[in-house]
Amino acid sequence: MSHRSPSFPLSSVRLLPSAFKNAQDVDLRYVLSLDADRLLAPFRREAGLPTAAPGYGGWEADGLDGHIGGHYLSACAQLFAATGDPRIRERLDHVLGVLAECQAAACDGYLGGVPGGRRLGEELAGGTVDADLFTLNGRWVPLYNLHKTFAGLLDAYTYAGSAQALAMLTGLADWWLGVSATLGDNAFEAMLHCEFGGLNDTFAALADITGRDDYLREAHRFAHRAILDPLAAGRDELDGLHANTQIPKVVGYAGLAATTGDAASTKAADYFWDTVLTRRTVSIGGNSVREHFHPSGNFASMVQDEQGPETCNTYNMLKLAKLRFERTGDPAAIDFYERATYNHILSSQHPENGGFVYFTPMRPAHYRVYSKAQESMWCCVGSGLENHARYGELIYSHGPDELSVNLYIPSELDWAAHGVRVRLETDFPRSDTATLHVTADAPTAFTLRLRRPGWAAGMEADAGGQLLEAGPGSREIAIRRTWAGATTVTVRLSAEVRAEALPDGSPWVSFTYGPVVLAARNGADGVPGFEAPDERMGHVASGPKTPLAGTPVVTAPAPLTPSYSWTARRSRPN
Repeated sequence: MSHRSPSFPLSSVRLLPSAFKNAQDVDLRYVLSLDADRLLAPFRREAGLPTAAPGYGGWEADGLDGHIGGHYLSACAQLFAATGDPRIRERLDHVLGVLAECQAAACDGYLGGVPGGRRLGEELAGGTVDADLFTLNGRWVPLYNLHKTFAGLLDAYTYAGSAQALAMLTGLADWWLGVSATLGDNAFEAMLHCEFGGLNDTFAALADITGRDDYLREAHRFAHRAILDPLAAGRDELDGLHANTQIPKVVGYAGLAATTGDAASTKAADYFWDTVLTRRTVSIGGNSVREHFHPSGNFASMVQDEQGPETCNTYNMLKLAKLRFERTGDPAAIDFYERATYNHILSSQHPENGGFVYFTPMRPAHYRVYSKAQESMWCCVGSGLENHARYGELIYSHGPDELSVNLYIPSELDWAAHGVRVRLETDFPRSDTATLHVTADAPTAFTLRLRRPGWAAGMEADAGGQLLEAGPGSREIAIRRTWAGATTVTVRLSAEVRAEALPDGSPWVSFTYGPVVLAARNGADGVPGFEAPDERMGHVASGPKTPLAGTPVVTAPAPLTPSYSWTARRSRPN
């Protein structure tokens, strides 16, 4: 499947009963359980308006005020697209209405919950730039925080078609252009030393939507040359860097590569993808230790440390994988997307109460800490609100006269442009069989491309009595025909149990079956209670002490004795 293959709108796909549908339903309940007015309190405060409810605590009251509100806006838009649930559309419209009031009160286009955010804009416009890794002019990652508002408005437009959101987004973007207009390139680059999320990605997307060159120029200004240039030159200088500060930047590079063909952005995105996927990723699809890229030649800390792959990292790596697949058709992008979705993302939400996981330890017999809906406001809670809304985004993709099945997740597709509907039924990976019911309203000629995963030892398909088999080395079965009425296509995939070594060649291995990393079920016996301070930039551990339902099966030259002590994930800023 080396062809380009754009994905379908999220609204064209509906999940059928499965673990993924359950996760989406649980996520919907979690989102609805949150008080939108409490999430909006920082925005009203910064606009000088009275609050309708007190704001939330934790990170929402400790310097990152408003960041969950931006993720919440994205989650509402994505869940509405994925489900059509009118309750979530009401929440979305309510949030947009309040944000519109806040922006109108500001009078200059500014909109955000960042403490002193408008004042920050004045400082930057005046040339004051005091940037550290996680502080900018004394504030905790304010541009990262502001990016969540940018992204939420963009998603409200992209997924829910809100013209109001687009108008608010351009107003906010224009405010920022006024701030940055007086910043010289050196000062701008110094500012980017502090984590700023994916603002380059948002400006690139906004330029594509509006056709405005000034937004495109700003996307390039946000490139952060200290990261872009080494990657574009094919140099891996990632050791020790905070991983999720870098990944959103590269998502922006990939966005520019897709929309403009910019050579430096394309080289940087491709090299980052290759080195992270092949040299820094573990079996579940995650990366990083204590949120930082560990030395690529030594994975000992990945196995031994309590703070293994961070969910936010994989949230952004899936965005990168989607962009890469749509641009290049790279089969490895879908293989990664499948592995990370099944093993890291799906397991990062509690299947009953909906709490979200920050770190997924790779230690044998370790456990996870899940968030509490009304208390935990970590970054991985924000991205977690979105993760389980987007399972349908890459199950299918298409070209002018072809339809690709990329993931074998139970679902229904409405390919309205061709009058074609597909119902995919399977108990995969518990079963080796997937059944597709293809219905065409009128005779329609197209190629149905069925992905052969990289893990599949063999693959065959029966299309209405036409028997087909994927040959050695083939990554798909392609069925070209005129589809009329209802046709049943049965796909069989042969999986094997395999041992997968770590990229550094050390003796540790995971065992996989198909895309699934096998796990051993462990009870709560011997798992101590866990309490840690709710540090502003530390791992917030006030969630339920739920043991991990399944931990990766790992063999080692000698057993480890787990230590259930946790320490701060970053240095607390001064």
